[in-house]
Amino acid sequence: MADPSSYRPKPGQIPDSPGVYKFRDEHRRVIYVGKAKSLRQRLASYFQDLANLHPRTRTMVTTAASVEWTVVSTEVEALQLEYSWIKEFDPRFNVKYRDDKSYPYLAVTMNEQYPRVQVMRGHKKKGVRYFGPYGHAWAIRDTVDLLLRVFPVRTCSAGVFKNATRTGRPCLLGYIGKCSAPCVGRIPAEEHRELAEEFCDFMAGRTGTYIRRQERQMMDAAEEMEYERAARLRDDIEALKKAMEKSAVVLADATDADLIALAEDELEAAVQIFHVRGGRVRGQRGWVTDKVEAVTTADLVEHALQQLYGEETGDSVPKEVLVPALPEPLEPVQEWLAGRRGSNVSLRIPQRGDKKDLMETVRRNAVQALGLHKTKRASDLTTRSRALEEIAEALDLDSAPLRIECYDISHLQGDDVVASMVVFEDGLQRKSEYRRFEIKGFEGQDDVRSMHEVITRRFRRYLAEKEKTGEWADGEGAPGGETGPVEEDGRPKRFAYPPQLVVVDGGRPQVAAARRALDELGIDDIAVCGLAKRLEEVWLPGDDDPVVLPRSSEGLYLLQRVRDEAHRFAITYQRAKRARRFRASPLDDVPGLGEARKQALIKHFGSVKRLRSATIDQICEVQGIGRKTAESIAVALAQAAPAAPAVNTATGEIMEDEPVEADEKSAAPEPTTGSAEEPVSAGTSDERRGQET
Repeated sequence: MADPSSYRPKPGQIPDSPGVYKFRDEHRRVIYVGKAKSLRQRLASYFQDLANLHPRTRTMVTTAASVEWTVVSTEVEALQLEYSWIKEFDPRFNVKYRDDKSYPYLAVTMNEQYPRVQVMRGHKKKGVRYFGPYGHAWAIRDTVDLLLRVFPVRTCSAGVFKNATRTGRPCLLGYIGKCSAPCVGRIPAEEHRELAEEFCDFMAGRTGTYIRRQERQMMDAAEEMEYERAARLRDDIEALKKAMEKSAVVLADATDADLIALAEDELEAAVQIFHVRGGRVRGQRGWVTDKVEAVTTADLVEHALQQLYGEETGDSVPKEVLVPALPEPLEPVQEWLAGRRGSNVSLRIPQRGDKKDLMETVRRNAVQALGLHKTKRASDLTTRSRALEEIAEALDLDSAPLRIECYDISHLQGDDVVASMVVFEDGLQRKSEYRRFEIKGFEGQDDVRSMHEVITRRFRRYLAEKEKTGEWADGEGAPGGETGPVEEDGRPKRFAYPPQLVVVDGGRPQVAAARRALDELGIDDIAVCGLAKRLEEVWLPGDDDPVVLPRSSEGLYLLQRVRDEAHRFAITYQRAKRARRFRASPLDDVPGLGEARKQALIKHFGSVKRLRSATIDQICEVQGIGRKTAESIAVALAQAAPAAPAVNTATGEIMEDEPVEADEKSAAPEPTTGSAEEPVSAGTSDERRGQET
């Protein structure tokens, strides 16, 4: 590990001007490239007390052995030089782009005597018109196949074209009318070029004029009783409309724009781009960014712009680029984009209307892409096994933790404190064994105390059920061949299975609270660790320093998935609970009617609507409801006007007054006495409402 002071430049050596700097390691390899408006101020920020640096920055400066810089005239030049050096040196501490493929474009070679329509990848060539990019090459071929009926432009390779010219026989497309066959002189070069230009105009979005012209020609042919020509024009129009349907209009006024959205966590970010041309989505692309350095959303946007337009010029850079956050400073980036395009480029955040709605669609695609990237490893048995082995090795466990339980606390400024427990077995979710906890008895944002209570309650139940059924081993001594205690109906007992590893969402304090709770119960055969969100560090009880798993570790990915699922499940429950608390009920006005009897009434009748239509005698059938109370309930419900549909403040959904079905019991109001631990199936209404959190 190098000491940054050993290569720190002397005072006055660094110029106070824009420029680009490089950090090199002891082998002279470039490990980081950055730009700055003031090189002196930026580089000085690296050479300070290591304790004040971000951990990733600290790792970079201690890995480096030298620093050098290049002065430029403007911030725009610094942006261009930074991009060039990142592409040239591929520094390990810069943002990494893992774009796993080169995206195909629909290209028209207008630089040739007989322009050709084809699929092209890689670097763009001068004199070639490009449309796209497309997600798949087959999407281009489908579009071209529809348009060749109307625009029979050449699509054959140079070898096929020369062979047809030599033999005087066109290819198959020439015989079936999908090529004008300039190779055999059926059409002169000038007319073929005009045909290619019309094809380009149509692909560029100028579709309405051409279709209207075709329709007029069809009507004229019909009036002149040229029915075969009219029928062909009709079929051509249908082919054009079908090709247009493949890319529906998403923005009005034939807008040309690129929309960039991000989904990120502490280690990675997914970037998604929609290319809109002529108001239609002409292509989509995306990649995953490895956040090796400490970057903000604005920094990621700037890197994405460099990735997208670093080698583009002209119309390939659209007039408008919509982003989730603006780079800082904004002016150099806009000037750089304008230089690439040759005219002004609008870089902004959409605030309302169709563009904001489309940006939300792009964001959802980014969220899905990040989720797929993180979970695709879980589908592979070998990868899951390796992840469990890495966790066992990092935490010094005797064996791989086949059952992992993770706990998270959620509240709103100390109110409605709840906790979640999620279960992963063999690296996969076990949603049937998820549990939710309602924490009562104290107020405030005390996550440590809440964690201690949750762990105590969960494992106290485990010990109680273990004592009832006696010791048992997997596959032995359990009724019905189960691998543990079961209820009379054959279902597993709620807390019968002990985990090999308990993961808590938090750092050293939460881990200490969980370990203390287990020690108080006399449980010493269950490992405990915590995963801190900020730096993805793994904390063990009693250790002063965290365990840092490699960034590419499968074990770290699994722990992240477990932690993120516990957080999602906890916040979903907390929001739903808060929404129910704020939902007004006519029963609130009944004097002497507490929460427990309100729940008993709702449980008995299924909804307030059915309770309103019940008779006093039917209300008296509910346990704990006397005749006087039943009469008060009937009067209160009669006086209360039917309420407007309540809105769930967490999700924005209208909460209908419906009966509580068997699979929606988790959505019923919670009891006020004691605390609740509830089994929740994978299909509960709360979880369906909270999938996006």
